[in-house]
Amino acid sequence: MTQRKITIAIDGFSSSGKSTLARDLAEALNYTYLDSGAMYRAVTLYCINHHIDVNDATQVEAALPHINLHIPPALSKTFAIHLNDRDVTDLIRSMEVSAVVSEIAAISAVRAFLVAQQQAAGKYGGIVMDGRDIGTVVFPNAELKIFVESDIETRIDRRHQELIKKGNTTSRLEVKQNLLHRDNIDSTREDSPLLKAKDAHTINNTNLTRAQQLQAAIDLVESVT
Repeated sequence: MTQRKITIAIDGFSSSGKSTLARDLAEALNYTYLDSGAMYRAVTLYCINHHIDVNDATQVEAALPHINLHIPPALSKTFAIHLNDRDVTDLIRSMEVSAVVSEIAAISAVRAFLVAQQQAAGKYGGIVMDGRDIGTVVFPNAELKIFVESDIETRIDRRHQELIKKGNTTSRLEVKQNLLHRDNIDSTREDSPLLKAKDAHTINNTNLTRAQQLQAAIDLVESVT
């Protein structure tokens, strides 16, 4: 669609649809897609499996040298992440991980550990990355920044349906409590809180179809390339 490979940063709250947009946009542009949230979830899974107190920053930091993350090159629709040579793509989406991933993401040492890897992955452009601090911290000079919004009830429905499709019996109330909990931690943490970058474009997808959301993003890409 465009010859010049740019860096696209997409941010937003949990279940706002940012990952769906990032995957779709990467596929449309033939760009690399990277889900930064999956990296924080993988670190969280490691801590859970090794009985590390996620609220003890010292314990978590000490574990980081033992964590090796690998994202195999693949089409955007088949994004996968490996933790110490094990495919954990599905395991990191459990409610057990969701319940404490924001605590892990609030630890400065974890953020530094993962931001360095994220910046290395996007060094040469041609990447779409989504998360919570992509436009403000990871790629503050990205050519295009998008902040995805959606009302809370829509976000709850999306997350609940996602879990049901995977065979999880979590209640809608539990999903709501988890999202509100994560919203609070993500937006109030001291290190790299979730903020809309001053130069980010907003896409509110509450009443948009997936195709309409993608077209809105493509229009923004074309406006900067």
